[in-house]
Amino acid sequence: MTTDVRAAASALVASARPLFVEDAVALGVLDDLARRLDEPLRLAIAGIVKAGKSTLLNALLGERIAPTDAGECTRIVTWYRWSDTPSVTAHLAAGPIRRLPVRRSKGQLVMDLGDLPADEVDHIEVGWPSAVLRTMTLIDTPGIASLSHDVSARSAAFLTPDDSSSAADAIIYLMRHLHPSDLGFLEAFRDTAAGAARTVNAVAVLSRADEIGSGRIDSLLSAGKVAARYEREGGLASLVLGVTPVAGLLAEAARTLRQREFAAFGALAAMDRRARERLLVSSDRFVRPTDAVDLDEATRRGLLARFGIYGVRLATSLVRMGVDDSSALATSLVEQSGLLELEQFVERQFGARSDTLKVRAVTEALERLLRDVPADEGADVRAGLERLQASAHGLRELGLLSQVRLGTPPLDRSDAAAAARLVGGDGTGASERLGLPVDADGATLRATALAELDRWRGLAAHPLSDRPQREASAVVVRSLAAVVSQVGHAGADDPASDVVAPGGPGEGGADAAGE
Repeated sequence: MTTDVRAAASALVASARPLFVEDAVALGVLDDLARRLDEPLRLAIAGIVKAGKSTLLNALLGERIAPTDAGECTRIVTWYRWSDTPSVTAHLAAGPIRRLPVRRSKGQLVMDLGDLPADEVDHIEVGWPSAVLRTMTLIDTPGIASLSHDVSARSAAFLTPDDSSSAADAIIYLMRHLHPSDLGFLEAFRDTAAGAARTVNAVAVLSRADEIGSGRIDSLLSAGKVAARYEREGGLASLVLGVTPVAGLLAEAARTLRQREFAAFGALAAMDRRARERLLVSSDRFVRPTDAVDLDEATRRGLLARFGIYGVRLATSLVRMGVDDSSALATSLVEQSGLLELEQFVERQFGARSDTLKVRAVTEALERLLRDVPADEGADVRAGLERLQASAHGLRELGLLSQVRLGTPPLDRSDAAAAARLVGGDGTGASERLGLPVDADGATLRATALAELDRWRGLAAHPLSDRPQREASAVVVRSLAAVVSQVGHAGADDPASDVVAPGGPGEGGADAAGE
């Protein structure tokens, strides 16, 4: 999707304002939609209580910003946005905003509401100079299925409201194991966030993955097998784009590793092998009084709290294998935590589709607003909305991908699986769409794209194809045309010489609508 489509969406929002000049609530919604188009992608982190949401958010930021204790602020939806200088602001449910003090204790941001009751706060906004927040706004939400109904209701009202679109463009959903409440929430988010398009825009994280293998060094391998089984058999295929195991506690600790912690792991690595194995046999044994290592009990308890027994074992093993400085150890631990795979997944599935997801959210919200506007008064805006939806190829890609995920594509099984990949189900890069290795050369990419383009053009023009099949095939053809344009043309005699580049007719109104 080009910036022209985002600009068209922005113009459409502006054109709707005269319809609501006497409706302050609707004007507020339009103001939010206009900001949403210009802001980074809104990525919410959700999950059941104690799933490790704030810990994962800290790992993504690379700083201990989000509170991970059970304080009042963990009961409130908290936005983390880019800012040149740190700031914390409480937005009240009724009343003006209130600035909160910015202070840190032991390296972690402390959010203090003072005399402000948590139930009077609609949300908290944290401004922070983190590079991650330049490209996405992270939103920490209270736990789903909390013993406190009010706490769960806050997340439900924010992510799955009854009468409006979700404020989040996509979510990372954390679960410790697959529970019916997880499926129920994800289904509600899919329907609320995507509206009629029912777009799948969530990724599931098997959190605290190190606990699945009881903290053994190979715990993430075991967790990976469980995640793959959930993805295939757990009813998640129509609700999420994938399931990724992550040891969140290890990821947070690795991204914020201190020099004294590296030194402590060095002391553990230098121990006699048998004594070390006895010390690391369990969490209880690790913190018992001992003279076998020159680390006091407080230091060992600190390591356990920060890294977990899995992280302590892994870090000690890496130091024994030759990792000789704190930076190298931090890098290795992050790699072993599963965090990099999650970050890459988020970038492929959400970052690359940022404009598409934002425009989808805006069009859905506009449709809701126009429901109460008489047909003759809102005719021009409705027509513009229809043109935008027809011309935005990225929206049609998401629609077809959702049909495949829901098991309702107008294609047979093998073609449906190929279509999902070609429209970006495995990622939006050329190699990912074509099912080729990331290091495939240009000639291979181009030859494969041309072959696929020829095949799907044939399906779109087949005399036995019905209209839904032709429309689905046309979406794939447009995606392949963009891939061919991306990897380069050969010349006038090439069968791809009539392919248009992204942002050309395929993103325009009439050509795309009639495709």
